[in-house]
Amino acid sequence: MAGARAAAAASAGSSASSGTPQPQEPGLGELLEEFSRTQYRAKDCSGTGGSKVERIEKRCLELFGRDYCYSVIQNVNGDICGHYPQHIVFLEYESSEKEKDTFQSTVQVSKLQDLVNRSKTARCRGRFVCPVILFKGKHICRSATLAGWGELYGRTGYNYIFSGGADDAWADAEDVTEEDCALRSSDTHLFDKVRGYDIKLLRYLSVKYICDLMVENKKVKFGMNVTSSEKVDKAQRYADFTLLSIPYPGCEFFKEYKDRDYMAEGLIFNWKQDYVDAPLSIPDFLTCSLNIDWSQYQSWDLVQQTQNYLKLLLSIINSDDDSGLLVHCISGWDRTPLFISLLRLSLWADGLIHASLKPAEILYLTVAYDWFLFGHMLVDRLSKGEEIFFFCFNFLKHIISEEFSALKIQRRKSLPARDAGFTVEDICMLRQKDRGSTTSLGSDFSLVMESSPGAAGSFTYETVELVPAGAQTQAAWLTALSERETRLQEVRSAFLAAYSSTVGLRAAAPSPSGAIGLLEQFVRGVGLRGTSSSTL
Repeated sequence: MAGARAAAAASAGSSASSGTPQPQEPGLGELLEEFSRTQYRAKDCSGTGGSKVERIEKRCLELFGRDYCYSVIQNVNGDICGHYPQHIVFLEYESSEKEKDTFQSTVQVSKLQDLVNRSKTARCRGRFVCPVILFKGKHICRSATLAGWGELYGRTGYNYIFSGGADDAWADAEDVTEEDCALRSSDTHLFDKVRGYDIKLLRYLSVKYICDLMVENKKVKFGMNVTSSEKVDKAQRYADFTLLSIPYPGCEFFKEYKDRDYMAEGLIFNWKQDYVDAPLSIPDFLTCSLNIDWSQYQSWDLVQQTQNYLKLLLSIINSDDDSGLLVHCISGWDRTPLFISLLRLSLWADGLIHASLKPAEILYLTVAYDWFLFGHMLVDRLSKGEEIFFFCFNFLKHIISEEFSALKIQRRKSLPARDAGFTVEDICMLRQKDRGSTTSLGSDFSLVMESSPGAAGSFTYETVELVPAGAQTQAAWLTALSERETRLQEVRSAFLAAYSSTVGLRAAAPSPSGAIGLLEQFVRGVGLRGTSSSTL
């Protein structure tokens, strides 16, 4: 472990000695330190911890403002939602520096704020539908799932259950049916009312597609339906939306990921568990162009499943219509930020969003905004070994290829007929074979090769010459793909360096076999790249 710390220190020192300006506060290191100590709560933004959080929020607003004009949904002291940012960003349009001086809102912010206030009780923990990414004029949103009767009629008890209360406290809870509960209510149309406001907010944001990551139809605790979902709404209130049930393992499954030395390859979720009752359901028109056999989803390992779901989400938002997308799981703070973060980073790597942000800056933004400020319980997940947060950024190595590029559709439409010889796919395959394994953090070879000339993200002249004569468009494609890989690898390396010097090294246990620990291996690799452990 001492060797790992020395490698991280040497990495940081190489940046300082080269004359690189020291990063500005609050910095990714401070962010991760704060993140690993406590779950963000908007109402607790006071005192020393509060000043740190204020700096983090201010930095996020600055980074959003680089490329967008935006309005703010006020959530001071968590009045709307306790685990959402105090200043929720509503991106309106991309902008230049000149346009920022003449910014005029394209929405009625007061109406949006009113819809948010009225609709918040419709969803679990008050985590309402919130826009977080703007792509091609479409809003990509996040939320929790729909609140069930158990929460609507007993939010205090619900919060107790899900915040770690003792199970035996509810062991003798009265078995109340949904019908009984409705009869006791003075307003039997409560579901119509609150879900009606939720639907109005979705329509105001032009959301058409709703992707539900739950493996359950409803979340059941002690015999009570505490949450529901759009796919099982009895009144079919969400029938006008395109609903996708894409079940994905919850945070508990990522304990197995950590226990397997952070190897996601070959790790398959047990779909035969009693509580798993939500089948995969995707409209055919959304899958026909993806060349994926969705009937095999229960045989996919964690890598395949995450890759295929990301391809699906990218395909939806890259379609020709103007409709937005909502992604949610149960509480919206584990699986939801995983896919929101991957979407943000993938689109950024293609140069399609946050165009002016450097790798260190987009990393800071997604860690701070998508994870920390939206309430991910990192301290709890670390204590249980449920490292879904770490998985997200380590997974970037699996989405560097062109098949995850949102640019590929436009390129394929404009490409001329290919001559005989090497295709783009052939060259990508050759590069992967020549470079060896890049799928394991335990591979020292892959880490060294990522820093070698002509390797990760940099094609040599000879490589481009493999493209048939006259295929200049393909050569340009290769250059762009090279940049995508480089950008994602830089984000991943920066994350690994910062994580190892803050969260990771303290959480890691020595290998029982006496072998070099996983975190020590990747820190050594990061050290070879000369990446600072403090990146922003």
